Amino acid sequence: MDVMLLAGTRPEAVKLAPLALALENHPRLRPLIVHSGQHAGMVEQALVPFGLTVDVWLDTPPREAGTQAELVSGMLPAVDEALRRHEPVAMVVQGDTSTGLAGALAAFWRRVPIVHLEAGLRTHDLDAPFPEEGTRQMISRIAALHLAPTADAASALRAEGVPLEQITITGNTGVDAVLAVAAKDLPAKDPALALLEMEVAEAGERLVLVTSHRRESWGEPMARTLAAIKMLVASHPDVQILFPVHPNPAVREQVQTTLGGVDRITITEPLGYPDLVRALKLARLVITDSGGIQEEAPTFGTPVLVLREVTERMEAVDAGCAWLVGTDTALIVDTATKLLAGTLQPTRTGNPYGKGDAAKRSIGAIEALLGLRNGTVDAVRVKPTLR
Repeated sequence: MDVMLLAGTRPEAVKLAPLALALENHPRLRPLIVHSGQHAGMVEQALVPFGLTVDVWLDTPPREAGTQAELVSGMLPAVDEALRRHEPVAMVVQGDTSTGLAGALAAFWRRVPIVHLEAGLRTHDLDAPFPEEGTRQMISRIAALHLAPTADAASALRAEGVPLEQITITGNTGVDAVLAVAAKDLPAKDPALALLEMEVAEAGERLVLVTSHRRESWGEPMARTLAAIKMLVASHPDVQILFPVHPNPAVREQVQTTLGGVDRITITEPLGYPDLVRALKLARLVITDSGGIQEEAPTFGTPVLVLREVTERMEAVDAGCAWLVGTDTALIVDTATKLLAGTLQPTRTGNPYGKGDAAKRSIGAIEALLGLRNGTVDAVRVKPTLR
């Protein structure tokens, strides 16, 4: 019996991959990986390191305006048709993307149980991050099962009235994914990363990984971040900066204009997932506005400066693995300098987002939702309660 795993972006694919692998070995359930078409090519690329492929590509119309309304309205009929054709016993959506929202709505209308992977992340500010905070809250209203990565996420759901029996604390499948890929120790595929890795090793230098892609970071906030990066590399002769740049043309132009040609700053295309994991493992420090990297870096004990004013992933901050610095140039430089000097150090208590068994815990919760007993499945269509 199919469990539909819906992905449209690379982070979704990475976090759904451990679940797909666990379902492949299940005696009665099987994964059906569906690509929503939100980011063409990215889901397929992300699945390759796990030995997985897309099973179904949704037939969505080409995008012209690029708005959220256009994206979701185009996906809804296609998701609905896939649900009609394949009749899955459950639909798994991840996180807070437009793909997740479209999948949850379509499944809700067909009374297919919605499993929300990475449920319960909250800032309680609909503007930060926008539109993700609103998206994940909407999905929570209609989900039948909430797979919360941490106790804090579970508490947030309980505070919103979600019944305790519908919540399972699983850890984050992103940790499962990063551990699985790191264990393969694949050589760098990106030539710039491979060269930089050799240079850092030969010269005894230190690598700092920088990423910035969130919409709220564009423009003036990113200008402050880029100024901090220039100051940091100028004041640390043994530091090399690796900056994989987001494909958005405006972001690329701003980064290239400010940092292009600066000594000891390497700008690359977006890294494949194995290369990103390798860079996280090699880095002495990460400066990022990415949510996933906040979860992945603590696996290697790599400290993280979070380029956001608020984060829904406070567990890493509370554990002493990450620091909120926003886009304040002076604060970024000061905190990075302290971490590089060793006067400020991350804790070594392990990753607060789990130990790598989140997929196993998630499968157990899905079995309970579906009434799986003694090798049989009671296929259900749940009428979720609006809360």
